[in-house]
Amino acid sequence: MKKLLLALAALVLLPVPADAHPATPQRAAAAPQHVRLDGVDVRLRDGTTQVVTANHTTGYRARITWWVLRGGRWQQQMQAADGRIGYGGLVVGRRRHQGTGTTPLGTYDLPSAFGTHPRSDSWEIAYRKIRRGDFWVEDNGSAHYNRYRNQRQGGFRWRLPVSDPNGSERLTDYPTQYEWSIVTSFNLQQVRHRGAGIFLHVNGSGATAGCVSAPAWFIRSLMGRLDPDRRPVIAIGR
Repeated sequence: MKKLLLALAALVLLPVPADAHPATPQRAAAAPQHVRLDGVDVRLRDGTTQVVTANHTTGYRARITWWVLRGGRWQQQMQAADGRIGYGGLVVGRRRHQGTGTTPLGTYDLPSAFGTHPRSDSWEIAYRKIRRGDFWVEDNGSAHYNRYRNQRQGGFRWRLPVSDPNGSERLTDYPTQYEWSIVTSFNLQQVRHRGAGIFLHVNGSGATAGCVSAPAWFIRSLMGRLDPDRRPVIAIGR
């Protein structure tokens, strides 16, 4: 049953709101809990036992760390000193504006992933393999803003260049960064012009356009560790 639910989630790759109240109608609302890991404030969800922290160090550099809660204590499992953030620096999430190259501060869920590889049987996270014509929609006039969609499905101006304010990301154009890319719940509510496509992905040659990135070895390993039942989140801070 679990694998069936993950397969259905992979079809849409919709993130979960960063400020959601109950995760499901049946889950009772609870006051959020906070913890500080590697200098980053983390807003824990009910049941969160897996955390990625992105601690801005200097320029567009960041330290990316993987944490697991065991025996009531947070334990560091992996760390990469050469992570990246956006070329525009950090900004409070609700004040972010599309096209500024800023990375949103805060805590966000990690509900799904996509990439260039076939799905591995060892992955628990919902996953979609990139195919020709796949985009992440950044067209502010589209009902599919901040969603994964193929051009054949229509509903967005996929012919616009990525340099256009309403241009979307053709995922096949980023084979290095999107070898493995983990979706965050930033702007699930589709607030127009706030920004779309904030991921945790593989490092490129420099700063990101707003995402958080880490070395390939780190992201590859993370793909096999993320467990939706443990409500993983990423916390971005400085």
